[in-house]
Amino acid sequence: MIRAAIVGLGRWGQTLVNSVQGKSEKLRFTHAVSRDPVRVRDFTAEHGLETIGALAAVLEHSAIDAVVLATPHSLHLEQILASARAGKAVFCEKPLTLTKADALRAAEVCREAGIVLGIGTDKRFFPAMAALAQIAASGELGRLLHIEGNFSNEVAAKQFSAWRDSSDESPAGGLTGTGIHVLDSFVHIAGPVRRVTAQLLSHRPPPDPLDTLSVLLEFAGGVSGLLAAVRSTPAFWRVHVFGRSGSAEALGRTELIIRKSGKEPERRTFAPADSVRINLEAFADAVAGRAPYPIPPREIVDVVAAFEAIVTSAGSHGRPEDV
Repeated sequence: MIRAAIVGLGRWGQTLVNSVQGKSEKLRFTHAVSRDPVRVRDFTAEHGLETIGALAAVLEHSAIDAVVLATPHSLHLEQILASARAGKAVFCEKPLTLTKADALRAAEVCREAGIVLGIGTDKRFFPAMAALAQIAASGELGRLLHIEGNFSNEVAAKQFSAWRDSSDESPAGGLTGTGIHVLDSFVHIAGPVRRVTAQLLSHRPPPDPLDTLSVLLEFAGGVSGLLAAVRSTPAFWRVHVFGRSGSAEALGRTELIIRKSGKEPERRTFAPADSVRINLEAFADAVAGRAPYPIPPREIVDVVAAFEAIVTSAGSHGRPEDV
């Protein structure tokens, strides 16, 4: 059993704890770092968490194997470096960092320290997405030509927090909240991105933001791509891979549609699964030495590199940006 500390107990930090606490035989949260322990005392009491006021105290604790970061994005790099120096495995919510240079530094320091680096892009563990990635890699669709994805929701309006809308902390509209999950799936399936062209249109300011992000992508392997993210609209997930011999489309967590010439579309459905728990347990397996973590550092860095280029392109009103 991996013993972990959660750093940050906002909405998503609590989601991470709820996904495994009392349910997993691989990872258990024992401590929590919160700047406002009074606000979260009912939650920490319910889940048996000892509250500590600062990350430094957690890193000195010999009974803690790993830290899980659910903190503002600009804090990630220094918190990862501190964790690595203390020899603690670290799982970080997405994006890992806001720039490729910082992502490379974080990954290298973790490698040198011999610790596992995990990342919170859990949507690739949706059952339909896992099947989509396997089909694309198998060659069943033939040569891959194009990939499209859209992850939109209304969380930004319903659960607004100022730092999540800051252009410094969360640039390019819905990119950090939703779009990066699609980008991670793209990189996993189609490889690193070579060039992006991004458009961000804003229709209403916070605290009820309404904007649309549209991105045209070119991958190093020659595949083309389209990515979209809308704030705010009812939740929607779609990733569609097109190949010479057919296409496969994941709709939501559990539905997959395969289309081939001359045949009726084949619809597959999968049993629901908690992708957040799957990701954390994969991290725990890697920390325990049972299996490699399934998201390699090179993919984590490639996602941040494309993320940074999208932010730059969107900020320049759609100028193409090399990754």
